[in-house]
Amino acid sequence: MTATASEIKRPVLWTAGDWNAFFGFGTNILVNMLVLTGLLRFVLKMPDSLVFGRILPALGLMMCLSTMYYAFLAYRLALKSGRSDVCALPSGVSVPHMFIVTFVIMLPITLKTNDPIKGWEAGLVWVFFQSFILMIGGFIAPYIRKITPRAALLGTLAGVSITFISMRPALEMYMTPIIGLTCFGIILVSWFGGFKYPKGIPAGLVAIAVGMIIAWGSNMFGLGYGGLSLEGLRGAFTNFGFSVPIPAVNHVFSGFEYLGVILVTAIPFGIYDLVEAMDNVESAEAAGDAYPTTRVLTADGVVSLIGCLMGNPFINAVYIGHPGWKAMGGRIGYSAATGVTVIILSWFAVVSVLLALVPVVAISPILLYIGMLIGAQAFQTTPAKHAPAIVLALTPHLAAWSKTLMDGALGAAGTSAAAIGFDKLGQVGVLYHGLEVLGGGSILTGLVLGAIGVFVIEKKFAEASAFALSGAVLTFFGFMHGESVGLAVTPTVAIAYVIMAVFLFALSRSPAISAAAERPEQNAVAATPAE
Repeated sequence: MTATASEIKRPVLWTAGDWNAFFGFGTNILVNMLVLTGLLRFVLKMPDSLVFGRILPALGLMMCLSTMYYAFLAYRLALKSGRSDVCALPSGVSVPHMFIVTFVIMLPITLKTNDPIKGWEAGLVWVFFQSFILMIGGFIAPYIRKITPRAALLGTLAGVSITFISMRPALEMYMTPIIGLTCFGIILVSWFGGFKYPKGIPAGLVAIAVGMIIAWGSNMFGLGYGGLSLEGLRGAFTNFGFSVPIPAVNHVFSGFEYLGVILVTAIPFGIYDLVEAMDNVESAEAAGDAYPTTRVLTADGVVSLIGCLMGNPFINAVYIGHPGWKAMGGRIGYSAATGVTVIILSWFAVVSVLLALVPVVAISPILLYIGMLIGAQAFQTTPAKHAPAIVLALTPHLAAWSKTLMDGALGAAGTSAAAIGFDKLGQVGVLYHGLEVLGGGSILTGLVLGAIGVFVIEKKFAEASAFALSGAVLTFFGFMHGESVGLAVTPTVAIAYVIMAVFLFALSRSPAISAAAERPEQNAVAATPAE
């Protein structure tokens, strides 16, 4: 006897845990919006009329569509499974690409033309092409997930979280430790230690409130912790208003004159988005919520395209952190509520006021928490013997992060690694060219290296050989160990992968290796060194 529609228990749209996830995820989104607004206003020198009148309203529309859709998917999954613990996928502006499109696409064209509108148009075209890469790639990603070990998918994701997600917030905390460490302690005891604050007040809200009290209280004594001021707050109110998204199709097509420059990065970073989203879907499944990869990636592409056509030069992405928001108690409502909040922040220019009201360092511990959780998940949800492969998958991200810091420091000093000379840097222990090669296309490199590591540990040398060969092909065309598409971008590395593939394939044909692989006790690789 089947249940009627009236007998089916409808999922609860809001739970007490959604408050925690809402303030946690909402502050994460807020930080990204504050950083993004700062890049547009102070790096690209875009006029406030463009930032608050065109770009942010379009960005808000895109993010609202995204968060609402993923709330809908969570509702569907909860309804189908009958479970009450289903958590919606987090999503928003892709943080790595926020910086890439700013510094690699929009800034050079803005400087070349002395026209920020031209830089904006180039950014729109960049997102336009990436959107279609995501939509097409959505149909390929399920097959990639099927053949790629979880340790490789989560290992390369852990690399992103440890470096580009965790390190900057950690550094910011120690630059202003009275606020940073205090807020980190408030979050840590609640989200990891299980401590409940009075009347169920979310830990994220407590941390922000305490951070604001310290920052504004210190101003009374002339200490100025947090970098806030009344003058800055008064000036922020001048941007108040109401702006809705306006179609920007003509600006999108105007940017096609820079197509050659744009495609060099749009294609490899579109693939980056594809793999990152796939990793994050795998992360959600490891936490108990299995979402359809094709729908997720296609949705990212569609909402990014809508945002682009309305004037937003930043791509949407499924975020790292689903297990963290789920562990806080987040379910369906936190995602939808975040979408509504983003509309209010962006259409009414509230971001400008918040930028002057809340010390960013009070929010940094939340991002560090997410990085800690995702890094730990790679080890916790995979076999212990795969741990070396996870560490291997981390290394390209460490190289990419180190190179990013070096390039920024040298650029601020008015020079570059090439100008100083790789040999001179090598003499003081800085192997810049090694960082450049290893860190190029780090998310794909980490995935391939992690997969090779897992299959070698499992003595599946044929599969390891196949991934080494795929690494050779990706490297030859510049998707790995390089951030520009082309032919023979790093040919010696591609040849090295071919040699590795041949060696591994030869091992797979060895009778002795095949016999060892069939004995399960030989595959139980110890997690610690032999005594």
